[in-house]
Amino acid sequence: MAISYKDSGVDVERGYKAVELMKKHVKTTFNDNVLGDIGSFGGFYSIAGEKMEEPVLVAGTDGVGTKLKYAFLANRHDTVGIDAVAMCVNDIVCQGAKPLFFLDYFATGKLSPEVVATVVSGVAEGCRQAGCALIGGETAEMPGFYPDGEYDIAGFAVGIVDKKKIINGKEIKAGDALVGIASSGIHSNGYSLVRKLFGDNAHSHDLDRYDDRLKDKVLNVLLTPTKIYVKSILGLITKVKVKGIAHITGGGFIENIPRIFPEGIGCEIKKDSYPLPEIFKIMHEKSEMSDEQIYNTFNMGIGMVVCVDKADAQNTISALEAAGERAWLIGETVSGKGVTLK
Repeated sequence: MAISYKDSGVDVERGYKAVELMKKHVKTTFNDNVLGDIGSFGGFYSIAGEKMEEPVLVAGTDGVGTKLKYAFLANRHDTVGIDAVAMCVNDIVCQGAKPLFFLDYFATGKLSPEVVATVVSGVAEGCRQAGCALIGGETAEMPGFYPDGEYDIAGFAVGIVDKKKIINGKEIKAGDALVGIASSGIHSNGYSLVRKLFGDNAHSHDLDRYDDRLKDKVLNVLLTPTKIYVKSILGLITKVKVKGIAHITGGGFIENIPRIFPEGIGCEIKKDSYPLPEIFKIMHEKSEMSDEQIYNTFNMGIGMVVCVDKADAQNTISALEAAGERAWLIGETVSGKGVTLK
């Protein structure tokens, strides 16, 4: 008796259907630089129109992590694709690079064309927010590898910047200003701890209840997609001399802010310089972590930190607010090392 690929758990027809359902979302991200259509072995993107003396490509890759557990629990799959894009493009814009294109990777045990198309609709939305094109990806059906109803989603972005305009932190000195830009929530880091604090299964009854402090259902807050800062940052660097940009991801303030500093430079952060979102207060209470521990885990309401000359701090805040962001002067650089919370 013959044994087919379908008998082993892989149904290519489901794959074909998924591609058909994805197409309408993918094409909404296309621009004149995209050559060809989806379905080729490789995606094509022309950089002929980029007017730069020394164009440099900047690449980044990341995933959504265990935040996906809440998408499975809620059966809500339209936001995690935004997270996948955000985690990549927010990284590369820290170097002053404009994202050009994005590719995604979706893997699951048993492919549901409708679910993957919904996830990709979120990827497309993230790409539109970032101004980049979704030019390809991979959908892998891997029976026996993932639990039923679960999947993984990750991505890869490429941007471009003129070599002379790369933002690398080399000019940062003691006395510079640090401007924090508000996050949309927890973003997509620290969810292994979040799941410990709130639970992540059908028996976690509090997840679907309205919380008076959060002014929303807990699950809605936990699934809020990562904010994409690309357009705001690209606009800012045309108005203000930006010396360094830190994307506050895993490792929080403590690990990420010093990544942009040259040797011999640290910083002081004033914790009361901006309003701390309620979700972080709740997690601080639930975890009983020290300030240093929690600021080394979560973004604590700040998704990006921009370093500028002190004289440019107010102009930076004004430019970001004009772009629709909330921003505050949260600290300054000092001689030394690491992050001091005050």
